[in-house]
Amino acid sequence: MSTLKQLTGNPSDTDTIAPRTLAERAYLSLRHDVVCGKLAPGERLRVEHLKDQYQVGAGTLREALSLLVSDALVTAEGQRGFRVAAISLADLEDVTNTRVMLETEALRQSIRHGDAQWEAALVASYELLTQTESDPAGPEPALWERRNKTFHEALNAGFNSPWSKYFLNILYRHAERYRNINWRLTAAHTSGRDVHREHEDIFRAAIGRQEARAALALEAHVRLTHDIVKNQTQKHDT
Repeated sequence: MSTLKQLTGNPSDTDTIAPRTLAERAYLSLRHDVVCGKLAPGERLRVEHLKDQYQVGAGTLREALSLLVSDALVTAEGQRGFRVAAISLADLEDVTNTRVMLETEALRQSIRHGDAQWEAALVASYELLTQTESDPAGPEPALWERRNKTFHEALNAGFNSPWSKYFLNILYRHAERYRNINWRLTAAHTSGRDVHREHEDIFRAAIGRQEARAALALEAHVRLTHDIVKNQTQKHDT
């Protein structure tokens, strides 16, 4: 897996297609563990320890870690190895602002140029997300995360910009990471927020080709996640 391939291919490919190499498998496993918080922010990643845990050789593991550096989920420390990227409220705000800037424009362009295939894929992704969010027992977190990501990608799929999709894919992972870390420490996910209603507002505006309304609904949705995480984190720290 190369950065160029990630850029020119479907951003979701690594989520839905079985890894073809040991490096891909290690990359996906490590990325999952960083995003879900199993590998903690700032944690030193010692190749000699991790190669047995992920069942790959040292060279393969370094290749996987280098891919995570390109995702900004891991930092390289020269000859000292690798470390899980740190988190901060300033970083969360930057991730949010950049995501809003790119994602709302991608949605606007999709509404302008999306064809019948775009509409059909958007409807399908929304219906699957609705099924998950309507579960009386509450959505299963991993399934919800996958379907939520698919829905957001479907919103933007009508915009033919591989660079935008590449960067949005990375930003989504960082936003997911903040959600997961926050949810382990707080009750942010039980804040009374009606996430399904937010998704419904975005969907109906997008499918109705209401560009400005859809962009505003999407921005409010993304920023509310930021606000909840920020408030809960500050409460936890006090």
